[in-house]
Amino acid sequence: MNFYINQSICIHSLRVDSVSNSSVLQIGSAGLIKPTSNLYNTGQFTEPAPEIGSKTSPGSKPNVPLVAPTPS
Repeated sequence: MNFYINQSICIHSLRVDSVSNSSVLQIGSAGLIKPTSNLYNTGQFTEPAPEIGSKTSPGSKPNVPLVAPTPS
C-alpha cells in the first residue's frame, strides 16, 4: 500500500544546536530514510593529500578554526 503525503510547512525560526556525522534532521513525514554515504573525487586528484601539520610548527593554529562545544 502506498501513501502519498503533501505537506506545506512554514518555519519562522529553527535553531539547531548540534549536527554531527550520521545525524538526520527531519522536518515533515518520511516513510523510510535510507542512509547513504558517497565519496566523489570532483577535483580529479591523483595523489594523496599532504599530511596535516607538515607545514605547521608546534603550537600553531589548526587549519580549521575549532569552536568549543556548548554545554547542553
